[in-house]
Amino acid sequence: MNLLEIDIAKMTAKVTDMAIEYAPTVALALITLIVGMWIIKKLINFSDKRMEGRGVELSLRKFLGSLIGIFLKIMLILSVVSMFGVNTTSFIAIASALMVGIGMALNGSIGHFASGVMIMLFKPFKVGDLVKVGGNQSLGTVESINAFNTTLETLDNQRIIIANSNITGNDITNVSGQGHVGVELTFGIGYSDDIDKAKSIIKSVGDSCPTVLELPVQGVVVAELADSSVNINTRPFCKSEDFWSTKFYMQEHVKKAFDKEGIGIPYQTIDINMVQAN
Repeated sequence: MNLLEIDIAKMTAKVTDMAIEYAPTVALALITLIVGMWIIKKLINFSDKRMEGRGVELSLRKFLGSLIGIFLKIMLILSVVSMFGVNTTSFIAIASALMVGIGMALNGSIGHFASGVMIMLFKPFKVGDLVKVGGNQSLGTVESINAFNTTLETLDNQRIIIANSNITGNDITNVSGQGHVGVELTFGIGYSDDIDKAKSIIKSVGDSCPTVLELPVQGVVVAELADSSVNINTRPFCKSEDFWSTKFYMQEHVKKAFDKEGIGIPYQTIDINMVQAN
């Protein structure tokens, strides 16, 4: 047997001995990690149910749940690391120093977290509210408020994830925060059409809409004498969750009623005058 074969045999034996020595620890660490993650999930669900039973609103429950999850997962990782003989005290000290450096590098993330706390404290909206955020008017229903971001769900089932600092640094319009909301609608009619008849039709459609509330009373007014139309505004009120169904119902049934009664909805036209040269 030559020297190379001897070295390979020694390395193989050493690797085998290490595998035999550390296999139980690795297996135990994996089991601890898997079971620990399962227990953390159960604890978060348990705490969520306890908070729900105490009347804590959904937004705060989700926010606290995300914080509890982060804390417990860090503790679990430290426990698994300690199983390999790593001094967790030194590890925590090193991790703390790293966190300071990471915190400086991730200054924006800390700002997102602070903004998340502000959202939970001042409550400009809660989970389930229909909101508009920022200059681009991101419109959606609040799905969750997490430690660093807030998730909106749009009407077409898209998910908008917005950093919390971008929310607190922008204008926030809580469309549904009062429990009921006015649905702002504008219908244009021709200058030759009967205004009173058009207003009566719009009001009757609102009265027939099953989601429109009796109070506040639906108003119907002439809002503008535009270039090619007389614009009539109306604002029927409904429950917050019925905003979209009310809007779509009104638009469809007013158009059908206008067609039935011979009231036109004008569109822009261009008059061309032709002069014949001699």
